[in-house]
Amino acid sequence: MNAKKNPLKLNPLQLRTLSLLQALARLPNSAVSGPNPGEVTVQRFPKRHEDHFHVGEFLVLGKDATGLFNEAVWNALVRKGLSRADWPTQITLTADAFMYDTGDDGKIFRRGGH
Repeated sequence: MNAKKNPLKLNPLQLRTLSLLQALARLPNSAVSGPNPGEVTVQRFPKRHEDHFHVGEFLVLGKDATGLFNEAVWNALVRKGLSRADWPTQITLTADAFMYDTGDDGKIFRRGGH
């Protein structure tokens, strides 16, 4: 049996934002483990560089990252049980957030440099 795609019915902006947060949570200079087992707290967010951001080795267009700086998107992720937020300073992703398939498949993460 296949898992239902997008079972929490996140909208496209919420899905992109969760995908970005999942990626940031894997970067040691952006996030720390905890506070609970299986959770990661993102404390540092990328700064805009012209029309894009750098997330690790990837480039993300600014238009794909607007939810990172949108309190309503953070609140939606909290309501869906995927995070706990201390807007605008940090957001903790739950273990469920890491298992959530955003369906990104590389759509917003591009390889490239300057």
